[in-house]
Amino acid sequence: MRAAEAPRKALRALAFVLLALPAAGWAADVQGGRLSVGWGVPFAGMLLSIALMPLMVPVFWHHHYGKVAAAWGLAFLLPFAAIHGAPVAGAQLAHALVGEYIPFVILLAALFTVSGGIHIRGNLHGSPKLNTAILAVGAVLASLMGTTGASMLLIRPLIRANDNRRHKVHVIVFFIFIVSNVGGALTPLGDPPLFLGFLKGVDFTWTLRNILPETLFMTGILLVLFHLLDAWYFRHETLLPFDPTPDTRGIAFDGAINFWLLGGVVFFVLLSGVWKSPVRFDVFGTEVGLPGLVRDVALVVIILLSLRITAPAVHEANQFGWEPMIEVAKLFAGIFVTIVPVIAMLKAGVDGPFGAVVSAVTRPDGHPDPAMYFWATGILSSFLDNAPTYLVFFNTAGGDPQALMNTYATTLAAISAGAVFMGANTYIGNAPNLMVKAIAESRGVRMPSFFGFMLWSGGILVPLFVVLTLIFFR
Repeated sequence: MRAAEAPRKALRALAFVLLALPAAGWAADVQGGRLSVGWGVPFAGMLLSIALMPLMVPVFWHHHYGKVAAAWGLAFLLPFAAIHGAPVAGAQLAHALVGEYIPFVILLAALFTVSGGIHIRGNLHGSPKLNTAILAVGAVLASLMGTTGASMLLIRPLIRANDNRRHKVHVIVFFIFIVSNVGGALTPLGDPPLFLGFLKGVDFTWTLRNILPETLFMTGILLVLFHLLDAWYFRHETLLPFDPTPDTRGIAFDGAINFWLLGGVVFFVLLSGVWKSPVRFDVFGTEVGLPGLVRDVALVVIILLSLRITAPAVHEANQFGWEPMIEVAKLFAGIFVTIVPVIAMLKAGVDGPFGAVVSAVTRPDGHPDPAMYFWATGILSSFLDNAPTYLVFFNTAGGDPQALMNTYATTLAAISAGAVFMGANTYIGNAPNLMVKAIAESRGVRMPSFFGFMLWSGGILVPLFVVLTLIFFR
């Protein structure tokens, strides 16, 4: 018990020290160009823990992954505060939590809760045609209600449809590829990086007008590949002797009122992007705008309202539980904190420790190289959070939305596509990936390990990315 309390006590002590500082101290910033690559060790440790510990110590990981995430966060924060001062460490922690993590988790929780309150009633039978149709519908919905919303709405009925099949891991893997990632590339509602671009001045319909061919290319080929693979498995496997889900007449929606709440989520997210207000609040050195605050409060109200009005029978039918959301929240807390020095070093540009990465995306004539932007943004988005990675390369390419939407449209398309598409390369590339994995495992599906999933993405997605580069980003 004492060991379990240690991380909490350390966090409370750190919070007490930071909160005791004068407010002016929170405005301190960190210069990424002065950091050494050693500050990236906690982040690397966080990633390796997610990759290896479920394989090596699965029982320990299942019960203590939150403590592991807290330990890596402290491994960065405490030495950083000791060397650079508590005000600088506090400013970085406040920005990571208040400016990025809390809005991120609130939006995910809203989509998770509202989608979990909608039960698609009926026993669909997981034939190749039906599975392909569900993935295609999910690809469309991902850009309308976000990859998280579409994933949470469809993953449960998809699992139920295939619960009498022995081979279904590939169904979940392609679901992550298509619904949890690639399908969200057409609007700022689809994926957080595109929403950040919208807040920076990119037109709402720009991605639809400029990344539609790339999205159709990726989605179309993935659907064809999935159908061929699923048909092969379906022909060569023996179904379970009984179907765990009983047959019913037709398909119906229980908890359909949550569709209205889902519309409310979309409304308040859009409102925060188009509403310009001069009202700003300083939260320990991090500016919080009134539109963003209204959005977050409204989303919390929507969460509570959904939980209040959704019948318990609907949640029970969906096997709704908080564990997938809790796992994502805890792991991404560790990621958002430990990623701070990594993002700072990337923002330092050619003068920073990762200057070679920034230099690699620029041609000898000084113009941006779209192909390199696609791969640099994509590779980093596979392991870092794709939202700040998008912003890093958005700013590296000049940061002027008008110039990027017009003169350098191919470069902005490459940055956007790389951030969204390559989020499917790993479980941590995009938050819905981990949620879908957790839900599938809770239903008895033996999902691939961290590296096992990368074998799937490396064998299927990476060759498609190479072809995509040659066609669209040369």
